[in-house]
Amino acid sequence: MPVEYLKETPSQTGGPYVHIGTLPAVAGLPVRTQENLSILASGSVPGERIRILGKVWDGSGHLVKDALVELWQADGDGRHDNPDFLGFGRAAADFATGEWTFDTIKPGALPWRDGRIQAPHVSLLVFARGINIHLHTRMYFSDEAEANAADPVLKSIEHAGRRATLLGQRSDVDGLVTYSFDIRLQGEDETVFFDV
Repeated sequence: MPVEYLKETPSQTGGPYVHIGTLPAVAGLPVRTQENLSILASGSVPGERIRILGKVWDGSGHLVKDALVELWQADGDGRHDNPDFLGFGRAAADFATGEWTFDTIKPGALPWRDGRIQAPHVSLLVFARGINIHLHTRMYFSDEAEANAADPVLKSIEHAGRRATLLGQRSDVDGLVTYSFDIRLQGEDETVFFDV
């Protein structure tokens, strides 16, 4: 009988313990507590203060209350290399409401690989039970219509109607600019996910 070497490791889903990912040990990044892991901007970082919040929904219309959402973004000037702005955070969905929240600054526009300018956006990764590999999506800002219309990534989505699944809707809540962005894993209004 031949010996099998380097067998493929079986797939595993990201749950049900993805909230462990909100604990302080994040490789290569400053130690942050669970309480401040979703706060990206301190008072010294320039930029418009915003809150991004949402919920994750499964294909049956039920909340995924144990999801973990990771956010990556540029600073207010569209830079990823600002030493005063980490640009990374994690937020666990609240077990009671299913809501996740980030307090950050609105990112600036930044260049795409070919030099075209991308609209301000944040990149989001979704981890949850039943998902073997995290899902990657983006949230664009509903009040950036002109920039969104020219964005090379949004323009690459063949069905223009699906682009709306990537827009965070602006509102003002108690004097704080807030963008609501629900992530739908399946179904009629499924969020656009990227294969990156």
